[in-house]
Amino acid sequence: MPFNNQSRLDPSQVQDRRGRGVGTTVALGGGGLGLVVLLVAMLLGVNPADLGGVVEPQQQTAPQSPVSADTLERECQTGADANEREDCRLVGFVNSIQSFWTDEFSRRGGTYQPAQLVLFTEATEAACGYASAAVGPFYCPRDQLVYLDMSFFEELRTRFGAQGGAFAEGYVLAHEYGHHVQNLTGALDAQAGARDTGPESGAVQIELQADCLAGVWAFHATETGYLTKLSDEEIAQSLDAAAAVGDDRIQQQTQGYVTPEAWTHGSSEQRQLAFKDGLQSGNLDTCATPGTQ
Repeated sequence: MPFNNQSRLDPSQVQDRRGRGVGTTVALGGGGLGLVVLLVAMLLGVNPADLGGVVEPQQQTAPQSPVSADTLERECQTGADANEREDCRLVGFVNSIQSFWTDEFSRRGGTYQPAQLVLFTEATEAACGYASAAVGPFYCPRDQLVYLDMSFFEELRTRFGAQGGAFAEGYVLAHEYGHHVQNLTGALDAQAGARDTGPESGAVQIELQADCLAGVWAFHATETGYLTKLSDEEIAQSLDAAAAVGDDRIQQQTQGYVTPEAWTHGSSEQRQLAFKDGLQSGNLDTCATPGTQ
């Protein structure tokens, strides 16, 4: 496992909503087009319609057993805990990612604004609207929070064929925090309102930049003190996860054929190459997209 056993974790960077129902939810596939476009633009690579994850109006979430509010604070204190528990591992990844971006923004004369990760079960409410777990991890720029149902990682393995592994989870989180970096730097504003799709579209370029930014963090991850030196296997896990959420892979799995003109996140090859660009350079200037250069 990749964490330094002696590193101190900061669970306050993670908000735990697991097991807490949200009551009535709204359909992601109906209603305001702006919400749908926003969510699809922010997701890691999963189209809600492709996954069958549309939540119908007036549907009540099932009662769940909530996780104790202080579970993360009590259980996730050191890197050793991150090496034993998946939720603590996510805390460790978030701590490392945000430690890097805090230092990087400061080095460039700016100020990084931390964003919490929200862990939820089945469905939750964000400032961008209600979302079910089927939409995958997402970043909401309206409240500057990253949202994740941990069951996504199992879905990634069982439905989309990713090999899994701890660092695949790190890539997923680093990609979503890449969207937060884009929000802070104005890159999201530069593409606001873009409705184009396809391999060279603005939507795809934003997603590929987030993949590249994830690679930049991975290059510097050990320097944050939270992680030990990455192995070739761990790097392979992250590259495999990037391939698993390519538009072509998801389309082939869900509809049986590939339609490049409908891509919003990029192909498996594009996503792997973008992550590699950041991983090999360690320089966010490598990750410039149209409108942000």
